[in-house]
Amino acid sequence: MKQMSFADAGYADKRRQTRHERFLIEMDQVVPWKGLIALIEPHYPKGEGGRPAYPLLAMLRVRLMQN
Repeated sequence: MKQMSFADAGYADKRRQTRHERFLIEMDQVVPWKGLIALIEPHYPKGEGGRPAYPLLAMLRVRLMQN
């Protein structure tokens, strides 16, 4: 995690969590990311010869959010 700025520290306790943020926090606690990435990584395209592939973790999170 990056270092908080003075503005972030001042507003950190004043803002409410959105449903989206609560869902992502819960998803991080429930989903075994390392196991899924190890399972999918051998089959995920490397991005050789063309446009670079998106990071696997980002694509996996997006796919789970869609469902």
